[in-house]
Amino acid sequence: MNSLQLTFNLKHYLVLIILITCTISFGQNVTEFKGIVLDKDTNNPLALADLIITNSNVSTIANSDGEFLLKVPENLLQNTVTISYLGYQKLEVALSNFKPTDTKIYLQQAATVLAAIDIVAPKDAKELVEKALALKGENYATETVFMTGFYRETIKKRNRNASLSEAIVSIDKSSYKSSKNDQITLIKARKNTDYSRLDTIALKIQGGPFSSLHTDIIKYPEYIFNDETLSDYTFTFGRSTQVDNQLVYVVNFKQKENVYRPLYYGTLYIDANNYALTSAVYKLNVENQVEATKLFVRKKPRKANVYPTEASYKVNYRTKNGKWYFAYSNIMISFKVNWDNRWFNSRYTLQSEMAITDWNINKDLLTNKQTKKLKTNSILQDQVSGFSDPDFWGEYNIIEPEKSIETAIKKIKRQVEKN
Repeated sequence: MNSLQLTFNLKHYLVLIILITCTISFGQNVTEFKGIVLDKDTNNPLALADLIITNSNVSTIANSDGEFLLKVPENLLQNTVTISYLGYQKLEVALSNFKPTDTKIYLQQAATVLAAIDIVAPKDAKELVEKALALKGENYATETVFMTGFYRETIKKRNRNASLSEAIVSIDKSSYKSSKNDQITLIKARKNTDYSRLDTIALKIQGGPFSSLHTDIIKYPEYIFNDETLSDYTFTFGRSTQVDNQLVYVVNFKQKENVYRPLYYGTLYIDANNYALTSAVYKLNVENQVEATKLFVRKKPRKANVYPTEASYKVNYRTKNGKWYFAYSNIMISFKVNWDNRWFNSRYTLQSEMAITDWNINKDLLTNKQTKKLKTNSILQDQVSGFSDPDFWGEYNIIEPEKSIETAIKKIKRQVEKN
């Protein structure tokens, strides 16, 4: 069977990165708490709920099933945890009320006083977006912030996991007033790929964790809203909501009907008090299949037609002491490969997410472990190590694996034990 290779040029869309394992030692004792965040009325899980230990920058994020794993340093065990979710009242719970496993946290939907919003609501949605972009120097960090983040990537062929990558990274997040790009250093990582599920396709995709940072619309507006493209969108107001008990304007956007190149559509959430972007959920318009493919595929097999079927993005920010900070990113890209000489096509879904789990203005207060600086186009060596070690992540907070990922990790462990 011939080897086929696809090379993608995704910039901020990039998904796959092949990671290496770095050695590391742990010097801090932590206590683990597992649980789930639920809607108080419906009992439905709240995917990607935010959990932050008060009076610190230590945090984690629930997975798509609402489940979380929070690792708390000994010196913070007397603190409380603030749990927040878009459209819900934030809740503060003492860590003494958390259980090692099976902690259930219930959030109540926020009742938005629409009349109060209408009095002060701006009349032009586009002007509000322009104001949010213009005020980045006032609303966001104006000095370099040193962050610790957890990064995960998966590749699925149809609904089955074919590749799983996870990493702890250190991020030098540059000032929002500066044109300097962010820097990423690899602290610890593990990776496994089942190439039999990837059929005859070898994926070569650059960027990795940098793609997550590039969803930061405020820091990198050139990828979605720049001086040239802003006029190509129609902006309208949606129903206002709340974040952390603060009023938030909802702005929907889509490309104008006379614009045919692939642009984006989605929703922006803008703080009503200071006009800061608090989160964004958006997709790339892939209806123009030829032009959308050009954004992703640089080279493809001659007898294959490769095109994206969906490209979706999410970015969240957190606030502290009057400034907003990048907190979470999620990217999901699906594409099809149609072969001239086959009856059936191949469908792949590539997903990546990054959660900031700690940060500080002083770099020395975060990790100074053995690291490896990454380039924006990094593609690292494929290694299996790490999946056989149940304590691989040590003191670091991670996003609790979803059920399908847990299954994939168990299979990888069995493969490692056999070998």
